[in-house]
Amino acid sequence: MKNELTKVLVPIAFIVVALVFYFVLLGRVGIELVGTGGVAAVGLGIGVLLLPLIGAWILYATIRAGLQHQHLARRIHDEGLDLDVSDLPRMPSGRVDRAAADELFQQVKQEWEADPDNWRNSYRLARAYDHAGDRPRARETMRRAVALEKHERDGEPS
Repeated sequence: MKNELTKVLVPIAFIVVALVFYFVLLGRVGIELVGTGGVAAVGLGIGVLLLPLIGAWILYATIRAGLQHQHLARRIHDEGLDLDVSDLPRMPSGRVDRAAADELFQQVKQEWEADPDNWRNSYRLARAYDHAGDRPRARETMRRAVALEKHERDGEPS
């Protein structure tokens, strides 16, 4: 487990450090452009200064979402509710066969429809969407699972 964690954290840490370095360089360039005083340079400098801010926000949001999803994955695993796809047929790429993924999705969707306000069902549905290749719905459903789990953890009604 510790080795697996290191395999994930080291590349993430490297990317974060590289992005922070890049953001600092962009910030310096933006400040230099604003400092020239020319109208075009000031406008361009402001635009360049916005890039690190937007990038930092995207970086923060991505890491935060990843940590939230990992938290749910750990809870699901501890509760023994992981989707078992080990015996499903696979394509040469390693992804679950489309027909098998669609069948799994229909099964999990029925579980979700029976109790849509349970974060566990939303998490499992998000994973089923992912296996079926519907990434936008998987992300949307995973956000719902995160919110529902937070409400449960905080003792709030859903």
